[in-house]
Formats: sequence, structure tokens, C-alpha cells
Amino acid sequence: MLGIPVDFLLFGLTLLGVALFHRHTLPVALTGLAAIVLHKLVFAGFKTGAGLAGLALHFQHEWVTLANLFLLLMGFAILARHFEESRLPDAMPALLPDGWTGGLALLALILVLSSFLDNIAAALIGGTVARHVFGGKVHIGYLAAIVAASNAGGAGSVVGDTTTTMMWISGISPLAVVEAYVGAGAGFLIYAIPASLQQHRLSPIAKNAPRGLHLEWMRVGIVAAILVAAIAANVVVTVKAPALLDRLPVIGLAVWAVILAATPLRRPDWSVLPGAFKGTIFLLALVASASLMPVEKLPAAAWQTALGLGFLSSVFDNIPLTALALRQGGYDWGFLAYAVGFGGSMIWFGSSAGVALSNLYPDAKSVGAWLRHGWPVALAYVVGFAVMLALLGWHPDAV
Repeated sequence: MLGIPVDFLLFGLTLLGVALFHRHTLPVALTGLAAIVLHKLVFAGFKTGAGLAGLALHFQHEWVTLANLFLLLMGFAILARHFEESRLPDAMPALLPDGWTGGLALLALILVLSSFLDNIAAALIGGTVARHVFGGKVHIGYLAAIVAASNAGGAGSVVGDTTTTMMWISGISPLAVVEAYVGAGAGFLIYAIPASLQQHRLSPIAKNAPRGLHLEWMRVGIVAAILVAAIAANVVVTVKAPALLDRLPVIGLAVWAVILAATPLRRPDWSVLPGAFKGTIFLLALVASASLMPVEKLPAAAWQTALGLGFLSSVFDNIPLTALALRQGGYDWGFLAYAVGFGGSMIWFGSSAGVALSNLYPDAKSVGAWLRHGWPVALAYVVGFAVMLALLGWHPDAV
């Protein structure tokens, strides 16, 4: 239609529906996925073949990614509640500075945490702490900044984001993606300061922790064990048996193994799962829809293409984009890591961290509100990219 594949038009309508009907995002996403699948079954076919056989082969290839996302999002919802019930977030106000700089310090902490934790976990921990230190009133602009910090922090680390882990598995040196922190650092103040000021005007940080606060150190230990298991599974399997990552959702299984093993010590709050389930299925529907798009060829590798991929990743799953870029070659991998890692922060459903955080804060599920209050994130992305280009230069296939 007008030279545009119908698949893209259907996906675009799905994203438009999500933006317009943010209180009905799950039905919109599922309807969009059904329409795309039906179109391919009847007319277009799949990359893996025609008909139901082609559909089955497609999802046979994609199931590990989808299963990992499902297990991680559901598991980290349990982790966030363990962390909240440990009462450690109640003690955080005493550790943060007064005034708006307290919000700034919390965002910096999230960025650092996500360099060695999964960005979903960093966003959920940050969101949980924010709810406590700001008296339950968290500005949407500040939520966008939490997502931006969690994604930016993971962009320069091969254990901080799925996309950088994919680069590592493909043989790219971990040192090649570290330069993404130049962009992440340059952009941090662009979004973090306005967001912290927004939050301070809405609800200043509460400095006084409750008297007689008793911390649940057992739950703190469980949170730590879950995070260590996720990191260890990622690193060990990547080094020892990278092919296993394509056959089993290793990281998600490791997270749930610890959750279930720790249940006799402290019972998880299973009541958080129904709410997390809806947000998780929403993200999986978008990821599945994106995987069905005919994006076999990207434009020629260049810094302009990498910049564009960052904007594209705000509405398009960054995992297949990264896979395509790796097959194509010719990129400066630090720039690509920054672009696909940070770019998804510009819209709430553009990254799994954003979807997970919106499960805690349903009011964030509005594209209009996210863009209106979180616009510094998009500006920070462009500024960070420009700083990288000016200071480091574009070096294709940098290792």
C-alpha cells in the first residue's frame, strides 16, 4: 500500500492504538498481533515459510526470547515486592541528600546499578525506592528518567542489557561497548536535572525514616541472591556455553529457581503477579509483532543509521534490530549499544524496563503524558550521541 508493506501499516496502527487508548493497551496489542498473524497466514507468508508451518517455525526461533522476557518481568515483580517488604526503601531517605539533589542522586544510583544488574531490575528497584522517598507521589517525568537511567546504565556493559550481551556472544569485545558511557554520562544531566526538579515540585523527598524501623535482612538477602543468580547465569553461560542461550531461557529460569528455593524462608507476595502478568503479555505481544516485520535489510551502516535505530527502538523491539545490525556489520559497536540501549527510553513501552515500571505506576501508560513530561529524555539521547561523535569519532567495527 503506497509502497509500504501492509505488515508495517498494521504494526504502525497497533502502536498508534497503544498511544491513543493507553487504558486499553493489552487488547490493542493483542488485536494488532492477531491482525498481523492473520495477514501473514492469508497473504504474505513468513520468513520461515507459508501457512501454519511457517508460523510454527517462526515462533520456534523466537520462543527463547519471549520466554526469557516473561520469566524476567514476572520474577522481577516478585523481587521488587521482596525489596519493598524488606523495609530497606523506608531507610533510603536518610541516605539521600536534601532537596531536589536527592532525586538526582537516586537517578545516579540507578544508572550505576544497571551497569551490573539487568535494567529491568534496576528500574523496579529505583521505582520502589522512589515511591517510598517521595511519599507515593512520583512524577511521570521522573519515571521516564528512571527508565532512561536504567537503560543508559546498561548500554555500556555486556551484563547490563540483553543487546550488549548479544554483542558479546557475537565476539565483540566488552571494551568496545564501554564507550557508550560517554553518551550516557553526557545525557544524564540533560534528563536527570529537569526530572529531579519536576519531582521536587510535586513531592519533595521525605528525609525522616520511620522510628523503630526493623529491616527484614532475610528479604534483602533473597533480593541479592536473585540478582546474583541472574548475573551469574548470564556470564557463565555466555562464556562456557553460549549456544545454550539460543535454546533455553537461562536467565529467567535462574531467577525463578532462586525465588522458589527461597519460598520456605520468606513467602513471596504472589498477589503482585496478576498485575505484572497483564503488562508482561502486553510487551510480549509487541515483541512478537515486531519479530514478524519484514526488516531483512537495514540501511548502510553509518552513524546516521545508528542514530535512527535509537529512535526506532522506542517503538520497535531492540533485540531483532541488534541481531540485524550484527549480521550486517560495519558499525561502531559502542554507538550501536548506546542507540539501541538508550533509545527505548523515549516511550514507556519502548523497553522492557519501561513496561515493568509502568506495572508499578499505571498512570505512566500514556504516550502523550510520557512525551510531554519526559521530553528531556529524547533531547538527552541526541546530545549524548552528538558528544560521542565529537569526542570519539565513528570507527566502524571498533573492537
